[in-house]
Amino acid sequence: MALDFAAGCVGGAAGVLVGHPFDTVKVRLQVQNVDKPLYRGTFHCFQSIVRQESMLGLYKGIGSPMMGLTFINAIVFGVQGNAMRKLERDTPLNQFLAGAAAGAIQCVICCPMELAKTRMQMQGTGEKKSKKKMYKNSLDCLVRIYKKEGFKGINRGMVTTLLRETPGFGVYFLAYDVLTRSLGCEPEDPYMIPKLLFAGGMSGIASWLSTYPVDVIKSRLQADGVGGVNKYNSIMDCVKQSLQKEGYRVFTRGLTSTLLRAFPVNATTFATVTLFLMYMRQGEDCSIQNSEPQPVQLQPLQQQTQPTSM
Repeated sequence: MALDFAAGCVGGAAGVLVGHPFDTVKVRLQVQNVDKPLYRGTFHCFQSIVRQESMLGLYKGIGSPMMGLTFINAIVFGVQGNAMRKLERDTPLNQFLAGAAAGAIQCVICCPMELAKTRMQMQGTGEKKSKKKMYKNSLDCLVRIYKKEGFKGINRGMVTTLLRETPGFGVYFLAYDVLTRSLGCEPEDPYMIPKLLFAGGMSGIASWLSTYPVDVIKSRLQADGVGGVNKYNSIMDCVKQSLQKEGYRVFTRGLTSTLLRAFPVNATTFATVTLFLMYMRQGEDCSIQNSEPQPVQLQPLQQQTQPTSM
């Protein structure tokens, strides 16, 4: 299980650096005022942030995911790997269940982390140098929210986070398992790395498509109150107001930037995790073979080197 946690840490850091700019674009598009929109679409938003706030504007709020996503991925891959060992049989259903369990557990860290990230990404919109910063950094953001709203405040959006992450991670691991099996990702395959990248990227896209409407509502709830005024009383109130003002298209706001981000981020994450686990487990096999014979322990380790079982 320690290897699963370590692999998740490595994959998480790689994924954050690759995808954060598109996440900033996604959040800006999801929560912008429909009556006075600042951005016409994904690429206009990207260009506007760079022009108005410099390239650093795309990396607003990165401190929170850099701190949190490393632990989140460690939890996700650790819990998923441990759950698969408990379930014993490597089946598509078990992959989904293990992934869903991992997704639900990591919400404890994910929800406050995304709250701070969202607030930081919205801060100083359209300003190259913010005249007055409400939050100094992600940690200061959470501290201020806690002082003002208590424990409930830093867990704003927890229900929608659970509704997104639980099935989302189930689909994530299920899709990766099905794709790696279909593509035949074996250690001796010369095209294994491109196949792993493709399977990881497509798994990320499948996961986001399965829960994206919930993510829109989550972002709106977590950004609510940034200007000092709360627009939504509950999840259903947010859904109702969003539908009345913008129609069903509201649930696809920011989807393009999300999918553009999903492929490289998850391709990097899954390929990094899989290769890390394979490399470390091969090292374990070698150390066992060079020591006294232990036939009872060797067989399980050999089974674990399959790239489809995290």
